Amino acid sequence: MKEKYAEIITKIKEADGIVVGASNGLSISEGIHIFAENADFLENFGDFREKYGFRSIIQGCFYPFPSEEEKWAFFSRMYDYFLYTGEASSVMKNLYDLVKDKDYFVVTSNIDDHFRQTGFPEHRLFEIEGNCRNLQCTNGCHNQIYPGDNILSEMAQKQENGKVPQDLIPKCPECDGPMQVHLEVDRNFLQGEAWQASYQAYQDFIKNAHGKKMVLLELGVGARNQLIKAPLMKLTSLEENATYITLNKGRELYIPDAIADKSIGVDGNITEVLEQLVLIK
Repeated sequence: MKEKYAEIITKIKEADGIVVGASNGLSISEGIHIFAENADFLENFGDFREKYGFRSIIQGCFYPFPSEEEKWAFFSRMYDYFLYTGEASSVMKNLYDLVKDKDYFVVTSNIDDHFRQTGFPEHRLFEIEGNCRNLQCTNGCHNQIYPGDNILSEMAQKQENGKVPQDLIPKCPECDGPMQVHLEVDRNFLQGEAWQASYQAYQDFIKNAHGKKMVLLELGVGARNQLIKAPLMKLTSLEENATYITLNKGRELYIPDAIADKSIGVDGNITEVLEQLVLIK
């Protein structure tokens, strides 16, 4: 395994550009599992589980809450759960340390906004499905995305009996209609100016890296998550000087034969792998 880690570090050092692709497996390595009905979920969301019957954070995101007071109780609780410490995990710090001195770009389907929390700059980040701290007009009457930290934090602190006070519920400043967290949980998800700008920055990064030594560093992207995995694999096959590096566990570690000779796969705990990579960096 040491030889494989050394090869990964060499590829990263030699790279002209690095695309970091991240999904749920990276969050799990931090201790956050949005798909699981585990002890952590029951401790933090057990009252929602008992009242509404959903069995995970992700199910809560899609749940049709009967009132705005109840909807915002859940989403503000989720915001608080993801970001209340205000400090990045050791997993994210190690990842940042691994790529911070390189030309890189991050594409992720994670909604916890831990990349930005860690210090990854916004202009190097494309959050495909939004994140838990931004708000949008539910009606989509205009394209602006709003920072929600202050109101979400206040709602998280002041909710009682599974509801937030009526006077804290945000209203759209343009149409006075309802607002929602900027997450792709329904057809209202706004792919507005900010989303389009991030998408374009991602495409520009790939275009500018064409023909150069490129590393596609994939972290915890499940075999079925084609939103991130498929484009990275395609890029590997198209780019002569690309190397596909994937960190995952067990059956989720997948490398097709077509790019096997340009790929490095590590089956293991992402937390431990990143620790080892940073140690030998």
